[in-house]
Amino acid sequence: MAKLKTDDTEVEVQDGGKIIEACETLGVPFGCEQGTCGTCQIEIAEGEDNLTELSDAEEDMGMDKKNRLACQCRIKEGTVKIIY
Repeated sequence: MAKLKTDDTEVEVQDGGKIIEACETLGVPFGCEQGTCGTCQIEIAEGEDNLTELSDAEEDMGMDKKNRLACQCRIKEGTVKIIY
C-alpha cells in the first residue's frame, strides 16, 4: 500500500491508484478535476519518482515532476510527500 502525506497527516492509497481522494482528505482544493483549471496543483516535496509520468494536461500547463495536478496523478508505490 502506497502513502501520500503532508507534514502532519498520512493517507494510504492503493498501489497504482489515483491520488485525488487522498488529496481531498488532506485538504487539497479541487475545481474541474479534469486537468484544465490548475486548482489542485501540488508541490512534490519527496517521492516524485513514485508517481506516474506527467499527463498531457499537466504538460500543457507547464508542470514538471515537482509540480503536479493532483487530479491527474497516480501513485505507483512507496511514499509521496506533498505541499499545497
